Amino acid sequence: MSQPEKRERYEDSHLYRIRHSAAHIMAQAVMEMFPDGKVTIGPPVEDGFYYDFDLPRNLTPEDLEQIEKRMRQIIAGKFEFEKKVVPADEARKIFKDQPYKIELIEGLEKGGFDEYGNPLKVKPEISIYQQDTFVDLCRGPHVQNTKELKPDAFKLMSVAGAYWRGDEHNKMLQRIYGTAWESKKDLDDYLWRLEEAKKRDHRKLGKELEIFIFEDEVGPGLPLWLPNGGVMIEELEKLAKEMEEKAGYLRVRTPNLTKEDLFIRSGHLPYYAESMYPPMELEGVKYYVKPMNCPMHHKIFASKGRSYRDLPIRLAEYGTCYRYEKSGELFGLMRVRSMQMNDAHIYCSEEQFEQEFLGVVDLYIKYFKLFGIEKYVMRLSLHSKEGLGKKYVDNERLWIKTEEMVRRAMTNGNVPFVEAEDEAAFYGPKIDVQVWSAIGREFSLMTNQVDFAVPARFDLKFTNKEGNDEVPLCIHRAPLSTHERMIGFLIEHYAGNFPVWLSPEHVRVIPITDGQNEYAQSIVQQLRDNGIRVSADISAQRMNAKIRAAQLMKVPYMLVVGENEMKANQVSLRVRDGSQQNNIALSEFIARAKDRIVKRSAEL
Repeated sequence: MSQPEKRERYEDSHLYRIRHSAAHIMAQAVMEMFPDGKVTIGPPVEDGFYYDFDLPRNLTPEDLEQIEKRMRQIIAGKFEFEKKVVPADEARKIFKDQPYKIELIEGLEKGGFDEYGNPLKVKPEISIYQQDTFVDLCRGPHVQNTKELKPDAFKLMSVAGAYWRGDEHNKMLQRIYGTAWESKKDLDDYLWRLEEAKKRDHRKLGKELEIFIFEDEVGPGLPLWLPNGGVMIEELEKLAKEMEEKAGYLRVRTPNLTKEDLFIRSGHLPYYAESMYPPMELEGVKYYVKPMNCPMHHKIFASKGRSYRDLPIRLAEYGTCYRYEKSGELFGLMRVRSMQMNDAHIYCSEEQFEQEFLGVVDLYIKYFKLFGIEKYVMRLSLHSKEGLGKKYVDNERLWIKTEEMVRRAMTNGNVPFVEAEDEAAFYGPKIDVQVWSAIGREFSLMTNQVDFAVPARFDLKFTNKEGNDEVPLCIHRAPLSTHERMIGFLIEHYAGNFPVWLSPEHVRVIPITDGQNEYAQSIVQQLRDNGIRVSADISAQRMNAKIRAAQLMKVPYMLVVGENEMKANQVSLRVRDGSQQNNIALSEFIARAKDRIVKRSAEL
């Protein structure tokens, strides 16, 4: 489902009405507290609502408590939400002491904007809603009366600054954020998810677990991978290489820099220039750092003649790409300017397309099972006619043809999907994959794109069965997204408690006293000889402090060794989940750990 479709469905829901009504009730409570205050707008948002106010002083946490208390009283009053359509002159009289509302009324009168400042194609009616003594300029919808809100199913969350209409040249207002739900249980679940999300925040855990950092001197959106992060990247690449080698992929490498002409030919500069870093010029030639690998892969395909017998050709690369994301859109590992993609391009004939496209989808499913991703949605992203020649390649016939090819492949493969208009790549339709983490947060990770346009720009061809030249289709795919986004997702999904195979450190050996340090080091060497990532804590700290340090780093296995274990060539095992097993043979532990690692098991 596209974002506009999701928004439209949300606006038709009862939950939307509850939140819209809660915003009005909150505004009534605030205006009773500050009679000289000025109100602006108060719309529902994805998980709640907000309202912006121009008030004589800054709000405090105690103010929010009083506002909540008054809101419950208003809810109990069972006041009707009454709508009335009024002429502009009457609306101006009603809101004569509210300058922000007057500005909105003038916009509505001209037919330019609705009450939220959004441009409108059709001149709207001017309507007001009233509950109890509070009147607001609003198009609705609302619940029938205040009693439909549950007094224990809403909460005011925070106060933040916000410029009027989002323009920094306008006055700074106070924005109160709140959330409202249909039941107390829904509210409690939401608050739990918020708290859990704070604990699992990949930016927080990424630093604590020494996975990645950002440095101002390096630049925003350019992550530095620490050794633990480097291990995780290596493990993901190892996984991808194993899967792709079984599927017949060939590995290639390309430079991070290329001449401007390549991106002009590919069409990326006209369509993608805003997301590319500016060029550098040397000896009269402009060069760009690459935002994607595909033009160079096309050159590799074209490096020699191809026959239908050679197809499909699957070229994979984990090269680093650079895209200029706006500063305000950067977000930890999820939105960065330097990224390493699980990238590949499949060149195939039309007859091979369905099998190849579904082969990529099958990779998705295997990764979902491996990482315990239970909820996901595959979205067929389509073009729009209005965007032809601007946002999309101007070839309506091929758009319709390739969109139907994807639709047919997904249907024949019994793969559930939804459709979304105006979200395709500039060169063709694609399947985007939304996944949900263990705490129910949505992430956009994988993509599987059809390219019907760019191969012809590079004169790519193969000799078909009839001996004629034919242009191949190209499938761009990234089943493991980028290393950055995938690891960001996995940090939250697992709360840092990674399965053994993915954990930067498999085992921490903890000697009880210095007398076991040499034995601990011998264990380290034996484990390393068996491909197990391990370290020994031979610091001067006490045993409990060493165990605590390993727990904070979420190490799956801790091997505690004292005098008795050393004499018997044994270890006492403490597992991250809290379970323990004393005096087991080292060889038995090694076999167990290797089994979990080799199988990429989720169990400890």
